[in-house]
Amino acid sequence: MPARTSATTRRRTTRRSPGARRRRPNRHARRRGRKTGVALAIAVPAILFGAFLVGAALLAGSFRMSWADDLALAPDDRAPAPPPIIEPAVAGYRFEQLTNACTILAAGRDLGFDARDQTIAVMTAMGESSLRNIDYGDWETSGVTNPDGSRTTSIGLFQQQDSWGTRDARLDPYTAATVFYRAMAERVPDRAAVEPTLVAHRTQVNADPYHYARYWDRAVRVVAAVTGSPMEGDRIDGIPHCPRA
Repeated sequence: MPARTSATTRRRTTRRSPGARRRRPNRHARRRGRKTGVALAIAVPAILFGAFLVGAALLAGSFRMSWADDLALAPDDRAPAPPPIIEPAVAGYRFEQLTNACTILAAGRDLGFDARDQTIAVMTAMGESSLRNIDYGDWETSGVTNPDGSRTTSIGLFQQQDSWGTRDARLDPYTAATVFYRAMAERVPDRAAVEPTLVAHRTQVNADPYHYARYWDRAVRVVAAVTGSPMEGDRIDGIPHCPRA
């Protein structure tokens, strides 16, 4: 019995062995299939992503080349701008102010005043209004009052108050200058021997006798330029011209 059992067992084992060997390759094939699928699932997106990166790099390179070409063809924004047009000036006074100086000189010439008197008149207007025909004065800018406490009413080139004439007269440069010359002749008859700033002070009756001193050299320079004899360093191109004193 033991011998048959052993033989039978071997025969059964022998008959089952081929079947067992045939099934094992199938299991291995299924395993290889699953591994291949997983690998493809990983590899395909990676390949697509790599292709996307390559395409993006090529596109960026093309854009940079195109942008560089555009810059090469475009005008250079960093090129220096043309120099600005500078308005002619003398001693810091520009065309409108120099025109007013010329008017002051003309009024003095018409009245028979000499070159010194005319230069004193220009100096006075520099100290009063910076040669601008303005329609306001010390009260509006600084709250200055007269000695009696009333507010000042000064306007125009010479900052003349109501006692000097009508508003229209004081705002007309030629008329205002004429009024100044007449007051100067009356109040400072010995002016040829008086320092220019004191002549202006006695004519204007202002608080500081030496207020106008700082403007004398500028007045001399302006008068020389507008009468055609500019001092060294001054240009007369583009500035108003008026007859000599």
